[in-house]
Amino acid sequence: MPRMTKTAANPALPSCVVNCAVYRNGERRDIGLDEISDVLGREDGGFVWVGLYEPEATLLEKLQEEFGLHDLAVEDAQHAHQRPKIEGYGNSLFLAVHTAQLIEQHVRFGETHVFIGPRFLITVRHGASLSYQHVRARFEREPELLAQGPAFALYGILDFIVDNYQPIVNDFRDELNALEKDIFAAEFRRETIVKLYELKKELTQLRLAVAPLQDILAQLTRTQMTQVTDEAKLYFRDVLDHVVRVNDAIDTLREMLSAAMSVNLSLVTINQGEVVKKLAGWAGLLAAPTLIASWYGMNFEHMPELGGKYSYAILIGIVGAACLLLYRYLKKVRWL
Repeated sequence: MPRMTKTAANPALPSCVVNCAVYRNGERRDIGLDEISDVLGREDGGFVWVGLYEPEATLLEKLQEEFGLHDLAVEDAQHAHQRPKIEGYGNSLFLAVHTAQLIEQHVRFGETHVFIGPRFLITVRHGASLSYQHVRARFEREPELLAQGPAFALYGILDFIVDNYQPIVNDFRDELNALEKDIFAAEFRRETIVKLYELKKELTQLRLAVAPLQDILAQLTRTQMTQVTDEAKLYFRDVLDHVVRVNDAIDTLREMLSAAMSVNLSLVTINQGEVVKKLAGWAGLLAAPTLIASWYGMNFEHMPELGGKYSYAILIGIVGAACLLLYRYLKKVRWL
């Protein structure tokens, strides 16, 4: 059986049950798990909203019995690491979406699995996923939206998930701007490349979470399910617009990060080339006196100027003139 640790909202519920309530005419009433089937059996309107966080298998089996959920959907909700998707099972839908949180300057990803039927909404959170308490509080302040059924509650959840993407994208943009000075530095700094790579890696993971949500929302705007009204489709279309903008921003940042990595590596390569040119220039400058001195270091008897009184001074002058001319030439071509 599920853990029966007491919760603040309802002491009779397991600890993994964050919310279990029926909303009727915009008003909330907390209920127990065993009351769900009785509530759904009444023809007095309203819908049941259950929120779970990393539930145990026995609890999902209990909810499957109460709501009549499909075996495959329950199996997916029990195990995390699902790809983002939307699937229909009779008169209900199953959604799997990825969530994201910025924790200690790193993006942590989680999942939310949603069951939505004519008179119920179930959310199952795994990993890094913020509570939907704020969504419930918002709709409880706007009972006219809750009165329109679970589709509007689903809109609130998806809108909340998408809104949490935007601060992460803004943080990536701020980090990229902060790294601009290091990116254009001439000297090579390994930590700059490492940071750029980590940012691009996390952005790519974020895109894998955001991009499929476009298809999910597009299907919700076209679904023929009776509980998703034309009015609700307008709200889903608004969330779809937000997702498209977030996805475009992510793509732009990924391109900027790729360009930043290329620019940094190009500048480092150019700087290393300049160093090699200077080393080659100084090597060429030293080659002249080395060559001349090596000639006169040979043990031959008949070499020019060996017997002259001023041969040593003349040789020094020739070596100095050759070095001076070579130095001026190398400075002119910017090799020194």
